[in-house]
Amino acid sequence: MNTPTRPRLAQHENSVPFFWPFTAAAALVEAGETLVARNLDFALEAEKIDFGLHPGFATANRVRLDLHTLRLRDFSAADATGIPTLVDAPYAGHSSTIADYHKGQSLVETLLANGVERVLVTDWKSATPDMKDYDIDHYLAELLVCVDDLGGRVNLVGLCQGGWMSAMLAARFPDKVNRLVLAGSPIDTDAGHGPIRELAHTLPTSFYEELVDMGGGLMEGRFMLQGWKAMHPGAQYVQKYLDLYEHMQDPAYVSKTEAFEAWYENPIDLPGRWYLQAITQLFKENRLAKGEFVGLGRTLTLDDITCPAYLLAGEADDITTAEQVFAARALLGTPQDRIVSTLAPGGHIGLFMGARTLTDTWPGIARWLAAP
Repeated sequence: MNTPTRPRLAQHENSVPFFWPFTAAAALVEAGETLVARNLDFALEAEKIDFGLHPGFATANRVRLDLHTLRLRDFSAADATGIPTLVDAPYAGHSSTIADYHKGQSLVETLLANGVERVLVTDWKSATPDMKDYDIDHYLAELLVCVDDLGGRVNLVGLCQGGWMSAMLAARFPDKVNRLVLAGSPIDTDAGHGPIRELAHTLPTSFYEELVDMGGGLMEGRFMLQGWKAMHPGAQYVQKYLDLYEHMQDPAYVSKTEAFEAWYENPIDLPGRWYLQAITQLFKENRLAKGEFVGLGRTLTLDDITCPAYLLAGEADDITTAEQVFAARALLGTPQDRIVSTLAPGGHIGLFMGARTLTDTWPGIARWLAAP
């Protein structure tokens, strides 16, 4: 293959592995040219197969708002009362259904079962070509529309990327956030020594700009997916199918596997401008933690957040390290005795849909949210 971009990408093939949307695409490079060449043909052919699986929410809901960037989904009963809890799902290359993964294994279901009556989720849309120049302000503005439509004051539960966006909104409009949960959220991107931190400071901005150029102004989800799969081609193209074959007589296993594959195999696109802004201003320059990020016309200071806060990190999370989450304790203006920090077993995705975390940790968070 002799494209203009290949030689420049190849020079970074010895980089630390890429894991999440800001960095996952480069896993094609990290895998090495030889390995990529061996698996690329199979990957492209497999990508053409449509198994009819598409991500969906497990719990009954209605669309309360349909905006440019998201649909606001309401999972509450008709007679539900109390302060709304808005789950800001990750806008990170996959759909928001990870917040309501599967019946019996759902964050939405767990919140509803443990005292939170009004639960809503941001169902982020895949970016279209006319959205390629949308920036973080576009997404903050529509998140603000959701909060105001719910009465102007909510509990915010930010998952991963949804956490730094929730923190931005809480810093910009402190009176609109009653309680704040940051789960697996990179607040101080310079903290710790995780792989994403290392890559953010290793690869030049031009590398990421090249990826966006390849997508015509978008960071394409399909390219990110190939990057994730190239990290573990044996597991993605062979082993998972062998595992499914072995458990074909187990309906519960098959159902959960289908739910995960529907989510995993259907990535969404991100606006190129949004993606590059996140790369440079948040992961390279760490402006949010430093009090230098400008959101909706104001320089945001995390010290302006004074509401009760709950910080949740994964012990084995190599996407957002615990240090990046727990650093918020020293950055928020919330009194220390009103901040709860929990280190849960497991990795990143497990924080939002893992059976153990949903059973052992999230019920307590739900009761904390529902407390007067």
